[in-house]
Amino acid sequence: MATTFLSLLFLLFSLLTPTLISSSPVQDPEFVAQEVHRKINASVARRNLGYLSCATGNPIDDCWRCDPNWEKNRQRLADCAIGFGKNAIGGKNGKIYVVTDSGDDDPVTPKPGTLRYAVIQDEPLWIIFARDMVIKLKEELIMNSFKTIDGRGASVHIAGGPCITIQYVTNVIIHGINIHDCKQGGNAMVRDSPRHYGWRTISDGDGVSIFGGSHVWVDHCSLSNCNDGLIDAIHGSTGITISNNYMTHHDKVMLLGHSDSYTQDKSMQVTIAFNHFGEGLVQRMPRCRHGYFHVVNNDYTHWEMYAIGGSANPTINSQGNRFVAPDDRFSKEVTKHEDAPESEWKGWNWRSEGDLLVNGAFFTASGAGASSSYARASSLSARPSSLVGSITTGAGALSCRKGSRC
Repeated sequence: MATTFLSLLFLLFSLLTPTLISSSPVQDPEFVAQEVHRKINASVARRNLGYLSCATGNPIDDCWRCDPNWEKNRQRLADCAIGFGKNAIGGKNGKIYVVTDSGDDDPVTPKPGTLRYAVIQDEPLWIIFARDMVIKLKEELIMNSFKTIDGRGASVHIAGGPCITIQYVTNVIIHGINIHDCKQGGNAMVRDSPRHYGWRTISDGDGVSIFGGSHVWVDHCSLSNCNDGLIDAIHGSTGITISNNYMTHHDKVMLLGHSDSYTQDKSMQVTIAFNHFGEGLVQRMPRCRHGYFHVVNNDYTHWEMYAIGGSANPTINSQGNRFVAPDDRFSKEVTKHEDAPESEWKGWNWRSEGDLLVNGAFFTASGAGASSSYARASSLSARPSSLVGSITTGAGALSCRKGSRC
């Protein structure tokens, strides 16, 4: 009886006590792995037992997609993140903000009803869209902390101009958006909060640029054909999950780490899970520096040069992925150790565990096979690579309509 009472007391305390969010690296990544392993197994068990006919074994999707009332329970999504970005709550518990105006005429004094007006506010907001729309930004969209951009229920494109910047802020979720044809912006005044605007130099033209950001989750977006990277994370960014995205038609897909000399990125931890790297991609899926990178259960069906690369001694933990090499016999290698002689990179900890290598693909491992550094690059337990097809079948922006399962 005493044990039951204490358990109930602990549960009540945990529900009433706000979660404290820190931007520091995960101190116990093995706990993260065990927690997500439990969620994956629960998803698979439900699918095998037929409790949920829509279950796929993808723990993120199985957390919310089976709910026909998802539109009334939008903020439930914030409880579905996994990996190093699992603490990204976005605008959870904030107001619902509806974007009604696709315009972006004034980056300094944005109009209420626009996406830019929403993302610069100080309060937590869960941002949704009144209808299908194409938003051509005049300058980069500089986000404030505790925001969710939720494209479900509409076809939303951010395209043809500068795109999304997450700079020195925390707790951002970007879900269900088509991000493509992003251009450089800058040499202009741009507002980043209700109280401040300033001069912006020329931006790179990334689809999503994470600069000194923490607790960021990019999920179920379709990204292609941007000026620089599709998703880049640099300058001490950490606590990031990039999941369920569909990436196509781009050269330098994903840069994680600013430069070989920028050692602050040693604390970076990024989970790359359940993505489909599709047609027209060339390289950097991702390209890593310094930090800890868990590449798990992704489907690589296209690359021209290589899939995963890095420099400056990153730890890369590749598990349960499917790598389908191109027909070009000179491009079969999954990996590329950059900017270092073999005598140096052979000590970097890169491993392939349970990956499916197809059409002559091969992964050049290095470093210690059982190094403790892999613990800091572990964020969830991989499913068998044979399940990658079903796990990633819904990658990219979803066609969700109100009143039906997504």
